[in-house]
Amino acid sequence: MKLTRRVKEILSWYESDNPGTKANLARILMEGKLGGTGRMVILPVDQGFEHGPARSFAPNPAAYDPHYHFELAIEAGLNAYAAPLGMIEAGAATFAGSIPTILKVNSSNSLSTTKDQAVTGSVADALRLGCSAIGFTIYPGSEYQFEMMEELRELAEEAKSAGLAVVVWSYPRGPMLDKAGETAFDICAYAAHMAALMGAHIIKVKPPMEPLSLEAAKKVYIERKIDGSDMAARIRHIVQTCFNGRRLVVFSGGEAKGTDALLAEVKAIHAGGGNGSIVGRNAFQRPKEEALKLLASMIEVYKTKA
Repeated sequence: MKLTRRVKEILSWYESDNPGTKANLARILMEGKLGGTGRMVILPVDQGFEHGPARSFAPNPAAYDPHYHFELAIEAGLNAYAAPLGMIEAGAATFAGSIPTILKVNSSNSLSTTKDQAVTGSVADALRLGCSAIGFTIYPGSEYQFEMMEELRELAEEAKSAGLAVVVWSYPRGPMLDKAGETAFDICAYAAHMAALMGAHIIKVKPPMEPLSLEAAKKVYIERKIDGSDMAARIRHIVQTCFNGRRLVVFSGGEAKGTDALLAEVKAIHAGGGNGSIVGRNAFQRPKEEALKLLASMIEVYKTKA
């Protein structure tokens, strides 16, 4: 695997990491139809934990089978597949070496009344299963945010020492934030920056919406004329908050939406300099042929010059 100049440049941003971690980052960046471009499309399938099996898989019953998701990610030419322990274990031997995998090591569920996640996997599990990275969610703004950050610190330190990359889902939520606040422009930027400060190699946030939430931040955004006029401008600012683009940042697909709306979002992410998309329900809830067509369209967007 000969690394492209772009991937070599990206790896140079991670100045403290050992060769093992850089090799695993390179595997993700060099995989699939976007390999070598610095752009990524990743399939995450942790929704069974988060939302329950029927809400996640009943729209496309083939998706109850863990092998389906490996196959979808491979056939679509994606960069990686992310899932909790049991999903990866169920296809680990059949698909060993076929696509980089990311073990999601904490999870929540819809039966919980607290904004918290349980640790459900380990670095040892990720190594045993041949994963390239661990994935971890933090909830900035939650009553449990500091415990989650401490768990991430311990797991990230262990993962990096073992040569694994670290992907952080940074999703603001908690008593200070209403639904609009969770995706507010300034809050998404704050969440992305926190993930970078926590040592994430790849940062996952939701696409930022137009509202500003924190009064103290709102004043600065207005005074300094930070552009949030459209999605591409807001994405550009999120990239800026991730160490001025020195950390990879990808954006979730969110709730199921139409193809045109999703592709419009992807075009804005690309135009704003985001590194790609991490799309679950919008892919695997469609019939496979339709999902493959959608993912191919997304990849084509990311292949073009921004």
